[in-house]
Amino acid sequence: MALKLYGTPMSTCTTRAMICLHEKEVEFELVPVDLYAGEHKQPSYLSKNPFGQVPLLEDDDLTLFESRAITRYVSEKYEKTGIDLLRRDNIKEAALVNQWVEIESQHYNPVILPIIYEIFVSPITGQSPDKTVIDANVEKLGKVLDIYEDRLRNNKYLAGDFYSLADLHHLSYTYYMMKTEWASLINTRPHVKAWWEDISSRPAFVKVAQGMTFN
Repeated sequence: MALKLYGTPMSTCTTRAMICLHEKEVEFELVPVDLYAGEHKQPSYLSKNPFGQVPLLEDDDLTLFESRAITRYVSEKYEKTGIDLLRRDNIKEAALVNQWVEIESQHYNPVILPIIYEIFVSPITGQSPDKTVIDANVEKLGKVLDIYEDRLRNNKYLAGDFYSLADLHHLSYTYYMMKTEWASLINTRPHVKAWWEDISSRPAFVKVAQGMTFN
């Protein structure tokens, strides 16, 4: 039975899971959740995910939420199909994948998320983007990307010379960032730019990106 992924293609966290499923060549059904209509806050959905967020994965009797937990589960369950995103056969490479997965979660995501929220989500809710929030986080993101630039100077990808879950987790938010005036944060750092152009050209992401639009 095909996996069921509840969410919407405009959601960065939903697309993070979708990209992983495509990379692992796993059949799945995308079950639309209308965020505008508040379907994720209805009792039927909250019974599956009490936090009322997307995505949510159903695999037979397993219900799993939080996008990074989903990508790890998919990568582990389907380790023999698609690309190896965890490098489990090499303990040192696996450790570096885990390190950069944590860096994305703890350093990259917290500063890029407010920028994307203010630019793309606030207008939908009837609010004007808060320039103070954007400016503060743009400065923080620049400092994080300086570290990435240094890392990518000697490595094609974040964990080494191989594409992994660490790179994949950056795709969704960076995609939206590249549609803003602050795309220069990526474009002015040559090694980060080369890395972005590489990972964003992968077929799995290109397929998912077609649906990544805010209506």
